[in-house]
Amino acid sequence: MRRRRPDVARGAATAADGVLLVDKPRGLTSHDVVGVTRRLAATRKVGHAGTLDPMATGLLVLGIGRATRFLTYLVGADKTYESTIRLGMETTTEDAEGQVIAARGCRIDDLIEGRLQEALASLTGRIQQVPSAISAIKVNGVRAYKRVRDGQDVELEARPVTIHELRLTGEPRQAGVDLPGAAAGDASADAEDGVGGEVQVVDLDVVVSCSSGTYVRALARDLGRTLGCGAHLIALRRTGVGPFDVGQAHTLTALSEQVETDAATPDPRGVTTVPLEEVARRCFERLDLTEAEARGLRFGQPLDVAILERAQSPVGNTVPVASKEAPGQRVVAGFAPDGRLVALLTPRGSRARPVLVLDPA
Repeated sequence: MRRRRPDVARGAATAADGVLLVDKPRGLTSHDVVGVTRRLAATRKVGHAGTLDPMATGLLVLGIGRATRFLTYLVGADKTYESTIRLGMETTTEDAEGQVIAARGCRIDDLIEGRLQEALASLTGRIQQVPSAISAIKVNGVRAYKRVRDGQDVELEARPVTIHELRLTGEPRQAGVDLPGAAAGDASADAEDGVGGEVQVVDLDVVVSCSSGTYVRALARDLGRTLGCGAHLIALRRTGVGPFDVGQAHTLTALSEQVETDAATPDPRGVTTVPLEEVARRCFERLDLTEAEARGLRFGQPLDVAILERAQSPVGNTVPVASKEAPGQRVVAGFAPDGRLVALLTPRGSRARPVLVLDPA
């Protein structure tokens, strides 16, 4: 269920260029969070690096000011989620917000030893996934979810995604679900254990670590199909985006309180952001430039590709973020001698070319 945007304080000063990590509450769209953050940060230059559905909670990476240009290189970061999948029922949206369209039911005893683990293993690794029809993917210029809401049948093509981990974090839980009204008469008609509209289901708590572009709803759907009982997603929380963790994020309430406190000081600084330099060090390989190299990049000039041999691993030796803007290409962050982030570079032939200049001449 959608909720109203919360009332938050307006920033007394424009926030510094950088990234803001927000713990999104249930019921708000990602666009809602962007709108609220524009008020908190006292600027309209706010964007996000990957949508979360209204039903989902957790980490939303926002860019403020110049960092909005940086976001396109963060969208491709791997994601981690905590999810709950309900076996035995299917919905129109493949999650808890849709109407039940099938309720075959499921009991823990139905999950023969090893069968559940085999099903999870079959959905792990490099797979071809058909995205949910209720998605923002465009079909001939129109969002898929809009076509579905207009009564059109939408069939999306499968696309490659990588599921690094799909793991149970607890024992399966048996539950009974009452289907009210017409739903009980229709959807539970083929439920093995449905009595008086009640359907027996099994809830699974599952951690998902995956590449960008993966639909966890679709994983739940496909798990149900593999097991032959149907399934849908009933809870989803994003806990990680690349090197960022939800434990580092702030709620909108906490950010509002921070802005109010800041506004009462003699020299307001605005909502606190993660500087672009720190973000780049955590997400990409780092290249320390000479003054001459930094000057050339500030003018958009390419450098000899051999300089990339001097690049160092990201802070914490994490795997560099794979950029959707430059798929399959190495992205390196170039820093001036004074520590300022000058540009992002990629190797192209014999040259290291700047793909984003953040400190122009």
